[in-house]
Amino acid sequence: MILYNETSRTLTLHTRRTTYQMKADAFNVLLHTYYGPRVGDDDLSCLVQYFDRGFSPNPREAGIDRTYSLDTLPQEYATCGVGDFRSSAAEVEQPDGSLLLDFRYAGHEIRPGKYTLEGLPSFTGGEGWETLSVRLQDPSSGVEAELLYGVCEEHDLITRAAVLANCGQAPVRLRRAMSLCLDLNGNLNRTDLDFITFYGGHVRERNMSRAQVCHGIQSVGSVRGVSSHQYNPFVMLCERSAGEDAGLCYGAALLYSGNFTAQVEHSQFNDTRLLIGIHPHHFCWTLAPGERFTAPEAALICSPDGFAAMTHRFHRAMRASLIQDPCPGTRRPVLINNWEVTEFHFSADQLVEIAREASKLGMELFVMDDGWFGNRNSDYSGLGDWVVNQDKIPGGLEALVPRIQALGMRFGLWVEPEMVSEDSGLYRAHPDWALGAPGRPQTRGRSQLALDFTRQDVRDYVYASLRRVLDSADISYIKWDMNRALTDVWSAALPAERQGEVFHRYVLGVYSFLEQLRRDYPKLFIEGCAGGGGRFDAGMLYYTPQIWASDNTDAIDRLKIQYGTSFCYPISAIGAHVSAVPNGQTHRSTPMETRGVVAMSGTFGYEMDLGECTEEEKKTVRRQIETFKAHYNLIQEGDYYRLTNPFQDKDYTAWEHVSPDQREALVSLVTGSARAAQPFTVLRLKGLDPQRRYRITGTDGLYGSDTLYRGDTLMYAGYPIPLLWGDYQSVQLYLEAVE
Repeated sequence: MILYNETSRTLTLHTRRTTYQMKADAFNVLLHTYYGPRVGDDDLSCLVQYFDRGFSPNPREAGIDRTYSLDTLPQEYATCGVGDFRSSAAEVEQPDGSLLLDFRYAGHEIRPGKYTLEGLPSFTGGEGWETLSVRLQDPSSGVEAELLYGVCEEHDLITRAAVLANCGQAPVRLRRAMSLCLDLNGNLNRTDLDFITFYGGHVRERNMSRAQVCHGIQSVGSVRGVSSHQYNPFVMLCERSAGEDAGLCYGAALLYSGNFTAQVEHSQFNDTRLLIGIHPHHFCWTLAPGERFTAPEAALICSPDGFAAMTHRFHRAMRASLIQDPCPGTRRPVLINNWEVTEFHFSADQLVEIAREASKLGMELFVMDDGWFGNRNSDYSGLGDWVVNQDKIPGGLEALVPRIQALGMRFGLWVEPEMVSEDSGLYRAHPDWALGAPGRPQTRGRSQLALDFTRQDVRDYVYASLRRVLDSADISYIKWDMNRALTDVWSAALPAERQGEVFHRYVLGVYSFLEQLRRDYPKLFIEGCAGGGGRFDAGMLYYTPQIWASDNTDAIDRLKIQYGTSFCYPISAIGAHVSAVPNGQTHRSTPMETRGVVAMSGTFGYEMDLGECTEEEKKTVRRQIETFKAHYNLIQEGDYYRLTNPFQDKDYTAWEHVSPDQREALVSLVTGSARAAQPFTVLRLKGLDPQRRYRITGTDGLYGSDTLYRGDTLMYAGYPIPLLWGDYQSVQLYLEAVE
C-alpha cells in the first residue's frame, strides 16, 4: 500500500509487517524518514533533528538557518558537491567539468502493478504489487532522476531502481549511479549495528562475515566483471543482538551480475548510510541530451523478527516473482553429470554407459559436460567453435541423444558462450572479438580470453552457433558456464571516451543473449555457473532458475557454502551434487549417506562413476533419490531454518525444511570429526505448529517410534539425536503431523 499525504508531503509505503516513509521538505529535499516495523501514517520527520553542526554547510535557501544542512539530514537519494560530504548515490560530471548535483523533489506518481526495467532483470510483479515513481530534478543542469519503488505487501518486499536522464542541452558523464541509498535514522542512529556480508573465493564461496559497524566506510564489492566468488551482492544490517529468531535486520540484494559495491558509512553524528549499486571503478557513462541510464534493481526486506523470517520472505518472493521456471509446477529431474568421471576424454559409448547406470538408479537427466565440441581436449583449445566433435561423438548429437533418451533419460549440455580459446577457428578468424586493448598483450584466465559481449555482431555469431546445436537434437537443459574474470576491458566497438561503459555493456549483452535464448526456447532449462558460484546473484536467477553453487562438491565444505547462500537465495536455486570420494577439491572422504543429505538441500544430482559403486552404495543412491523425490516439494518450497551455524558449531550442522502448512518437516544433521565421550545432543526444532502432534521417522526407516511429539515440545524441549559414531555422519528425520 502506497499513501501520499498532501498536507505533510509524506509518501508512506506499507507492507504487511513494515513501513517505509520519505518526505519532500520545505526546500524540496527528499528526506528519508523511516524504514522499520509497521507503524501508522504519521509524519515521521519528527525523528529528524536539526542542530547547528560545526562546518556542516547550509543551502542558500535556508538563509541564515545554520541548523539545516544536507550533511546531517537523512536523504532518499544523496547527491554530491553541494554540502553532503558522505558517499553519494549519484555523481555526474557536468559539461563545465564540475561534479555538482543537487536533486530536488519534482513530483510523483502512484500506479498499480510493478514497474519493469529495459534490458535488466527485475521482479515481475503481478497481483498485489504497486509502483511509486518519484521525480527528482537538478534545477541548474536539467539532470533528472526517476526513483522507482515496487511494493509487494504479501512478501514485505520493497524493490528500488533509479533512472537518470539528461534533460539538459549538452552531454554529461555519469560517474556513479547507485540503485539503493538507505539512511537509517531515528531509533537506529546508534553504534550497535552489525554489517553482515558473504565473502570467499573459488571453491569456498559465501562464507558469512559479521562485523560491528564502526565510524568510516565498510564495503565489499567486485571489479572482476562478474559479481564474483569473493563477495556476494547481498548484504545485511542488523541490531547487534539480532539472530535467527529475534531482532531487527535488513537484507539488501542487488539484481546485477557485474561489478558492484555495497557499503555502509557511519558518519560523525552516528548516521548510518547503506549504498548498493554498480561499482564506480572504470564506470563512466555518457548521456547525450534526451538519453537515460537505468541502474539495476535492488530488493529490500526488513524483518523485525530476525534472520529466519527475512530468509523466508526473500525465498518466497524470489520463487513467486523473480525465478521463471520454464516448466512451472513440475519436479525438476535428478541428473548425472559426466565431468568428474571423464573430464575432457570420453566417447559416445562411454557416455551412454554412464547414462545407463544412472537410469537404473532412478536418475532422469544426463548432462554432457565440457569437451564435446571443436578440438576441445583440454582447457587450452576449442572454446568458440560450437560444433560437435565427430571423433568423440560420431553422427553428432542427432545420433547420441536418441540413445540417451532410449534409456528413459533427458539430455543436457554444458556450454561457455562468453569465452574463446586462442587455439580456435573463431579466434583465428576474429581476434578483435576478444576484449583487449591495442598494443597490449592480453591476460589469460584458465587459458582463455573473454569475447566482447558488448557487441551485437559477436553475440549474433555465438547465438547462431549455439542455435544450430540446440536445433540438432532434443536438448532440454544447458549449463551456462563462465570460467574467468574480465581483464583487458577495452572494446574495439567503442571510442576512447566511452570505454568506461564496457563493463556494464558486457553485462547487458549477457542479459540480452539469455533473454533471446529464453524467448526462442521457452522450455529449455538453463543452469547458471561461473567457475561454480562466481556469478550467484539475483540478477542471474531471473534468467537461470538455478545456479551451480560451487565447484567444490565436498560435503563438509558445502555445509558452509550452502549455509551462507541460504540467507537470501531459495533452496530451489542452489545447484548441489553428490560426487566421488576422496573429493577432488579436499581429498576428504565422507560417507555416501552424508553426501546425499547435503546435496539434497539443493537441486540434487550426481557427478561420479556409478559403475565403480558397490551394490550397497547403489542401494544408498536409490534410497537417496527416492527420498528426494518423495520430499521434493517440502525441500524446494518449504520454509528453510538454519538450526546451527557451521562457522561456530563444530560438533554438528543441522537445518530443517518445514511445509507452509506446518504439517511436514525434514530435519537434516551432519556431524564433524568424531571425538571420544561424545556429549548427548538435543536438537531444538523450529517452525512447527505448537499444538499439533508429530510422528518422527528416519528417511532410511531407522529411528522410527510410535511416540507422538507435540510441536511445542520439539521446539522448546527438543528431540534427542542418536549417537553417531565416526567422522562426518548424518541423519535425516521426517516429521508428519497426525490428526
